[in-house]
Amino acid sequence: MPPATDFKDYYAVLGVNKNATPEEIKRAYRKLARKYHPDLNPGDQQAEARFKEINEAHEVLSDSEKRQKYDQFGQYWNQVNQGSAPPRGAGVGVEGFDFDQYSDFDSFINDLLGRVDGGRTRGRTYTYRTPTGRPSGFSRGFEHFHFGGEYAPQTSAADTEAAIALTFSEAYHGTQKRLQLDHEIINVRIPPGAKPGSRIRIRGKGRPSAFSPQRGDLYLTVEILPHPFFRFEDDNIACDVPIRPDEAVLGAEIKVPTPDGSVTLKVPPGVRSGQSLRLRGQGWRQSEGARTDLIVKLQIVPPKDLDPIEREAYAKIQAHTSFNPRTQLQEVGL
Repeated sequence: MPPATDFKDYYAVLGVNKNATPEEIKRAYRKLARKYHPDLNPGDQQAEARFKEINEAHEVLSDSEKRQKYDQFGQYWNQVNQGSAPPRGAGVGVEGFDFDQYSDFDSFINDLLGRVDGGRTRGRTYTYRTPTGRPSGFSRGFEHFHFGGEYAPQTSAADTEAAIALTFSEAYHGTQKRLQLDHEIINVRIPPGAKPGSRIRIRGKGRPSAFSPQRGDLYLTVEILPHPFFRFEDDNIACDVPIRPDEAVLGAEIKVPTPDGSVTLKVPPGVRSGQSLRLRGQGWRQSEGARTDLIVKLQIVPPKDLDPIEREAYAKIQAHTSFNPRTQLQEVGL
């Protein structure tokens, strides 16, 4: 158990303020996790350490109960969370909490867990959710998760949650991962078509109950690493494709990459830069072999270097065209 002097400001780690909403915390975490993920920073020990720190902060601040303890007990929150007594003499000063009101450790724990008479609850249950798994150790051939399960004064087994990072290719085609859960290594099959936020259930791999050997389930939440070309737009995927000015004016047939290879896209005459065309059934995998759509956003790119014939052709167009795309601007003013 780390001492209180190892206290970290998790809000500062994620770059958010103490009033941040869960959505703001999630956005900050995803942005930083992508930046410092070991897959994107191979061999960078500082990035790996930063990635672990970011996950540690997210594990606490994304869990409402842990966040409440963190905000309430300050530097002693982790000692309280692990069932240890806070130091005597701490007094009022940790978020206004007075530890000296308890005569002994049992009194403190009984009050924290809502117990009376040495174990019976008084109508409230405190649940302790363990940290989300932190991917690390990729060079060793497996992903390591260190966590416990939910624990509460109850006899049922506890489910456990962890995060797993996948590349676009792994998520689209499906893959198998070796995960180390504390001292146990398991093989997990990721089915094709996993999306950001997808949850994969692995039966019987959670934490056991404190009162029986029965184990809960492990839930893996999918995080997908950025791809240099494709990106998600709701259930579809999207990409930016450059075209020449003449292709935009006259129309053309162009080759566009998809997750399963290139296909031909017909560009109609007169398209605008930024206009989107839809390739139906060429997007992300769904159940039963179906696929979503691929949204192609066209970007008109002028040539940088012109040979004499091209320059002459563009000069003739400029000299003879009657088209003025700025006509509507003539009446603009204040």
